[in-house]
Amino acid sequence: MPGNTTPRIAAMTASVREGRFGPTVTRWFVDHARESAGLDVDVIDLEDFPLPLKQPDFGKDPSPQSARLLNGLSPRLAAADAFVVVTPEYNHSFPASLKNVIDWHNQEWHAKPVGFISYGGISGGLRAVEHLRLVFAELHAVTIRDTVSFHVAWEQFDPEGRPTSPEGCNAAAKTMLDQLLWWARALREARTAHPYQV
Repeated sequence: MPGNTTPRIAAMTASVREGRFGPTVTRWFVDHARESAGLDVDVIDLEDFPLPLKQPDFGKDPSPQSARLLNGLSPRLAAADAFVVVTPEYNHSFPASLKNVIDWHNQEWHAKPVGFISYGGISGGLRAVEHLRLVFAELHAVTIRDTVSFHVAWEQFDPEGRPTSPEGCNAAAKTMLDQLLWWARALREARTAHPYQV
């Protein structure tokens, strides 16, 4: 794949809780990424992929229901050059729904960059991001240093889902995206020239 083509970004809404705020944040980011950078963003809502907590033993096939869900999700993760995870903070960490989807996969994350958009109360979800850095490091992914964070997020958007003070979050998103795209291009070229070995 030519190095100058636009990287494919997968944006994941991590929360599946009833009444969740995540889709609002994800819609803002996707609109911003498409309008400001012309990016091709694949929106993945984990609510659409309720994979079970019980996984098959190593070397064994998943259940038919799990296989159907994986057939809809895994190729999309594999096709992505980079990921943006939109996550809240639950009990100083990230949602179980996100950890479960991460754990159902492995090589789909290898040698790819991951950016973060977090939201929550006073902490803005930043502790969830710090925990995710450890998880993705184990999966040979590269996490982006700069993040986008919404503190007391439900007060930062109007009823139509638009940020009430867009200058700050738009600037933060640009910084994160610039870094994400640099890594996405560099790692895609490296994977093409020399397939990543674990």
